[in-house]
Amino acid sequence: MTAVVLTEPGATVVDAADSPAAHATIGWTTMDAVSTSPPVQPARTVWLWAGHAAYLGPPFQLGVHSTPLHCFALGVDGRFSVATAGDGARTCRSALIPARTPHRIAPGDGRMLFFYTDPRSVHADRLRAAMRDRSGAVATTHRAEDRLLDALSGDVDPGRLCRVLLGGDAPDTVDHRVRQAMNRILEEPAADLSAARLAADAGLSTSRFLHVFSAGAGTSLRRYRLWARLLAVAAAIEEGSDLTDAALGAGFASPSHFSDTFRAMFGLTASALLAHGTTIIPVDRRRVRDRPWT
Repeated sequence: MTAVVLTEPGATVVDAADSPAAHATIGWTTMDAVSTSPPVQPARTVWLWAGHAAYLGPPFQLGVHSTPLHCFALGVDGRFSVATAGDGARTCRSALIPARTPHRIAPGDGRMLFFYTDPRSVHADRLRAAMRDRSGAVATTHRAEDRLLDALSGDVDPGRLCRVLLGGDAPDTVDHRVRQAMNRILEEPAADLSAARLAADAGLSTSRFLHVFSAGAGTSLRRYRLWARLLAVAAAIEEGSDLTDAALGAGFASPSHFSDTFRAMFGLTASALLAHGTTIIPVDRRRVRDRPWT
């Protein structure tokens, strides 16, 4: 089985055997890259909600990168290292990497869990509060590491995973006007649904609607629309569409617009993710009821 090295976000995928410098640099340390793959690769799975995403599987060898999302990382089968300019390299079992923080992860053997959420959402606050060591920019050691590992054994229930990771169910029910707007965005991801239009339908001023929406949805209206489009792409791919048709049908201006958006959010391209046989599961394609998060 061919070993794959992904050097920088958006870089081409190359055969490690053909690379003149098959190595990975972690912070200020150089390590030899793994040149062989295990006989059987664990499955790769992505879950998408309207507001956050999770990846479970063998790690991708990404270079130094940052994303506009908070990233929680868990070494499912062992410890890993994460390096930033401010904190240096730290070895841990779990870490929360703030949005827009250039970092590089040196994974250990086995699988990793990556959970992405918007930095201004209630998810981010709850996730930060769940980390035991918050002394550095990168917080480490989730309070429920053992329960997380148990939730990831066997068949994974993404709802249970979220509840353990975020510390329970969503605390409040969602205002019915916000719920109606959220459902409309999920049902019409390609539509041009402006804040003013949705606010008028809800009988609220635009500023009041945006405030209530963020409180209920757990993220901003702009970001929620983007997540809804990503969900629509995932659902279309799940039903057999190719990436180009799925992106255009979801409301992205072009395939390159979708590709650039995906890479900016997650640090690698969707095509690179799909090339490894990743299963993408859209969790929130159902209508939103009282508690949309898990």
